[in-house]
Amino acid sequence: MESKMAAAGGSGLGAGSRGNQANGGGGGAGSPGLGPGCVPAPGTGCSPPASGPAAAAVVIFREPMYNWQAGKTTVKERFAFLFNNEILSDVHFLVGKGLGSQRIPAHRFVLAVGSAVFDAMFNGGMATSSAEIELPDVEPAAFLALLKFLYSDEVQIGPETVMTTLYTAKKYAVPALEAHCVEFLKKNLRADNAFMLLTQVRWNIHVVHDICLQKKLRKMARLFDEPQLASLCLENIDKNTSDAISAEGFTDIDLDTLMAVLERDTLGIREIRLFNAVVRWADAECQRQQLQLTPENKRKVLGKALSLIRFPLMTIEEFAAGPAQSGILTDREVVSLFLHFTVNPKPRVEFIDRPRCCLRGKECSINRFQQVESRWGYSGTSDRIRFTVNRRIFVVGFGLYGSIHGPTDYQVNIQIIHTDSNTILGQNDTGFSCDGSSNTFRVMFKEPVEILPNVNYTACATLKGPDSHYGTKGLRKVIHESPTTGTKTVFTFCYAAGNNNGTSVEDGQVPEIIFYT
Repeated sequence: MESKMAAAGGSGLGAGSRGNQANGGGGGAGSPGLGPGCVPAPGTGCSPPASGPAAAAVVIFREPMYNWQAGKTTVKERFAFLFNNEILSDVHFLVGKGLGSQRIPAHRFVLAVGSAVFDAMFNGGMATSSAEIELPDVEPAAFLALLKFLYSDEVQIGPETVMTTLYTAKKYAVPALEAHCVEFLKKNLRADNAFMLLTQVRWNIHVVHDICLQKKLRKMARLFDEPQLASLCLENIDKNTSDAISAEGFTDIDLDTLMAVLERDTLGIREIRLFNAVVRWADAECQRQQLQLTPENKRKVLGKALSLIRFPLMTIEEFAAGPAQSGILTDREVVSLFLHFTVNPKPRVEFIDRPRCCLRGKECSINRFQQVESRWGYSGTSDRIRFTVNRRIFVVGFGLYGSIHGPTDYQVNIQIIHTDSNTILGQNDTGFSCDGSSNTFRVMFKEPVEILPNVNYTACATLKGPDSHYGTKGLRKVIHESPTTGTKTVFTFCYAAGNNNGTSVEDGQVPEIIFYT
């Protein structure tokens, strides 16, 4: 019996150390791998405990941990068993702050093998000899995910922990875990979380601003220098701008991120909707800064971001109903923009008038007529045709017929109207030159017009000029099939009631719609 108990004590670290775990114990700093008060004896690794009832209790408690190595057939299994385990531990980390903090056991050798930062911490010229190390800036769940990876190569990340795990992996220089976190984020990137992720990955830790400390989300901002992931977030926002700015995370972004988005030429949204979203952000920012929700304070928190709103891209109706009445613009700015909308030549304004081109891929077009005839007259009435599509597209212009009398210049106003609300979504006062042929001639909008599936729209063109060609044998349904993907875009045309200058499904003007998918 004596020799059996001695053997039990010779397991390297008996359950006596496990019993000490409840009190936050582990192997003593001076005798790593041994239970407190355990002194090595020749041939055993630990002397047998003293005789008496108490000794028997100790042996019973230590027995379950005896020979744990025997059931682990590989190095990976043995190291995985030591994860978050007091057995053989020689360092503890106090992770987190306050009531959420956690005391986590670890093994210096394992950490040093997996991380250059831990190697320097334990073995470098400024190595620590402390048995307890405080990590107040790290979340316990993220630190455990890091240790799990170092001990077993297992990746344990989820939506709630991926950002804190990415931060922890970067802090302790574990690039393989960083890569897993980034890949997880790529796979789970959506319009409703793109702004949240962009805020956190776009900036490097060396440029943290004090404002980032005001709340947890902002405290995490700029900690992650992940340009590839930031680029993917921006591309997602470009493709799904409407959904992205409607998500809760949009109003939580910082001013620099807001400006970085507003500077983009590739946002897929009308400028009036972008302005309304920016006003929502300004409301939230005023509340964060404990400012009253006045137009003056909204302008103050927006700062230079206001100049990135492209007011000239709005219709005069959109501008008059929204920005002009918001109080955010000065009287001088409002007057200047109204003149820009109504006067030719247009005076210079302080705001960008360059269109946002959210388009990718190849330009497409459909023609709804099968034959061309001569003599279509104009008297100031718009040629109009209603249409719907089966999928989201962006219309960039129309193809119109030109003169039957040889080379001629036309003045033209083109519009796309949301039929049910009679709202003008896009328009352009412009002109085009024709060569007298029966071809169509391109007339483009100032910016792409978003067309949603199964919604009624009206295409309008008001021409000033001589009689032109016109189309006949019109098709009610026209299908465009992508040559690369095989995706079909289906246009369905129908009669536009009211003044339409005679244009119908069967014949008339507006033969061609130019678009991107």
